[in-house]
Amino acid sequence: MKDVIMLVTEIINILHDLLIEKFGVNMSDKDLHFWIIGIIGMISFFMVFYSFKLISKLKWHVSILSFIYTFTMMVVLVFAIEIQQAITNRGNKEFADAVIGLWGFIVFFTVYTFLVITIYFVSKIIKNSTYKKDIEYTKRTERYNKQK
Repeated sequence: MKDVIMLVTEIINILHDLLIEKFGVNMSDKDLHFWIIGIIGMISFFMVFYSFKLISKLKWHVSILSFIYTFTMMVVLVFAIEIQQAITNRGNKEFADAVIGLWGFIVFFTVYTFLVITIYFVSKIIKNSTYKKDIEYTKRTERYNKQK
């Protein structure tokens, strides 16, 4: 975990230095955060907006969007727990812990998905067979009424 954070920090420092060298603008950390996070945020917003717009046209769109939101929330929670462990010196501070925690969510969600799909198709089969029986009953009733 510490190695990943150090790598991200190093990449950010390199980008910071490149921006200062290329543009010759000496920005404070607050200025840099304002511009970079603002730009990354807007790029992310448009990517998410158009992706969600496409997803909203699908049959299971609410479930898909709920999964994406929950997964994002779980990523934040997992890394918050890892940071808390680093601050309090409790538990192992490993990136693998975060990954396995997210895998736990994915496995449980996959089981849930299979259950929902199974129930959906079983109910559809039952509904179709009941519908066919209703049609047969209606035809028999019509024939019987014509004979009277």
